[in-house]
Amino acid sequence: MTSTVSFPIDSPLGPRTATARYERKGAGEPLLLLHGIGHHLQAWQPVTDVLAGRHDVIAVDLPGFGASEPLPDGVPYDLATVVPALASLCSALGVERPHVAGNSLGGLLALEMGRVGLVRSVTALSPAGFWSEPERRYAFATLLAMRAGAKALPLPALERLARSAAGRAALTGTIYARPTRRSPEAVVAETLALRGATGFTQTLAAGGSVRFTSDVPGLPVTIAWGSRDRLLLRRQGIRAKHTIPDARLVRLPGCGHVPMNDDPALVSRVILDTARAAAAPGTSTPRTSPTGTSTPGTSAPARPRRVHP
Repeated sequence: MTSTVSFPIDSPLGPRTATARYERKGAGEPLLLLHGIGHHLQAWQPVTDVLAGRHDVIAVDLPGFGASEPLPDGVPYDLATVVPALASLCSALGVERPHVAGNSLGGLLALEMGRVGLVRSVTALSPAGFWSEPERRYAFATLLAMRAGAKALPLPALERLARSAAGRAALTGTIYARPTRRSPEAVVAETLALRGATGFTQTLAAGGSVRFTSDVPGLPVTIAWGSRDRLLLRRQGIRAKHTIPDARLVRLPGCGHVPMNDDPALVSRVILDTARAAAAPGTSTPRTSPTGTSTPGTSAPARPRRVHP
């Protein structure tokens, strides 16, 4: 069940109020989940029940996406505005320094929240911002083509396509390695979310000059990349590791750009391991874990063994 929260934001135009939709479940230390551009909070549904067994899980529709209202007129969708807005959202929900996990755009936001000290740990799944310029142009062109396709499909045609495995692959194969695992209802809903994302164009425009070039010291950071990511190529994970040397870099075998659906058990374990490391005194990243991930200071991505429900 989704709820709505209103919260103040600072902007170049002065104080404004924003609203966002969210789902909250579980108990324990807070864990904020941030989706990618054009997606919605339901992207996390394959993992939220497992995460809620350990955490107070808050999955958010970012402003201008999913069921959340757009930012007020004239307020930019850049990191300098959205990251403090997320901190304000957490305050409105009574949450201080949550753990955060983000995918794609959400991963970039999660890393920036970590950089400025707003969170306890960061798990970034295929985060944006580590691309070369040709890779960025490719990713943005792909996203624009996906949105154009979503806008062009009449609802009856979309529903008909989603009922077949081939149709679900055509609609979501760019972001999932195993698109046929998505239910027809989920595919329809996320295609409509992409079509109706009021913040899409402004977010994409703001991202054109974004490069994440800073370290994120003093807290556990995991960067995880699907081996079959077709949108942000996995070599970008190596750049991320060079930028954040103490982060652990995890390979997600057989996963695409949105890995929560492709391997929910593995993604859940990676997030839980990272959050657990924040409780260990003097530990910035997990040194060992059941997924076999890397220790701090290693430069090569680890190959976690598969974890099955």
